[in-house]
Amino acid sequence: MRTLEEAALDASTCTKCRLSQGRTQVVYGVGDPNADLMFIGEAPGFHEDKQGEPFVGAAGQLLNQLLSEIGIPREDVYINNVILCRPPGQPGPAPGRARRVQAVARRAIAIIDPAVVVTLGNWATRYILGRQVSISRVRGQRFPWNGRTVIPTFHTGGGPATAEARPPNQMTALRADFQEIRAALAERPEPAEEQLGLF
Repeated sequence: MRTLEEAALDASTCTKCRLSQGRTQVVYGVGDPNADLMFIGEAPGFHEDKQGEPFVGAAGQLLNQLLSEIGIPREDVYINNVILCRPPGQPGPAPGRARRVQAVARRAIAIIDPAVVVTLGNWATRYILGRQVSISRVRGQRFPWNGRTVIPTFHTGGGPATAEARPPNQMTALRADFQEIRAALAERPEPAEEQLGLF
């Protein structure tokens, strides 16, 4: 299995689709390489494209706040996107493009091996679960996926950066979903004692 550094280096020179022509840089994931919790968004925005890190704009501010509310520091999770280059106008990924870039996201999941994967928004949820679903219908639910738990929720981008500036019903839903994320992490099985090297 390749390391995250090797996978990121490989992705940094990718020219497999036309998105490479308009990007400032490839925006690979960041965070704890041994994280039990991984977030997958849709695609980098303006700030992410400039800084080379996912979720650093308004979406990142709200994600940080929601993580803080459930007692999880941002540095303890891993954050990535389905698409690693900023799409023009930020449309949903085209089917052909998505098939190519989905493999990159899945490779990062395999390397990090998180117990819980949270998909942010429609596109990330559809490409991870492999079916056409509406985020408003599946958010907050748990789905088994390749030995892990997937929990979809609304994307934290596309709106004000603070909870106070968002519609109350949207924040209520997001907060409920993050409580579900916290519960799923708490319920994951502990490693066997032999794996811990106690015997």
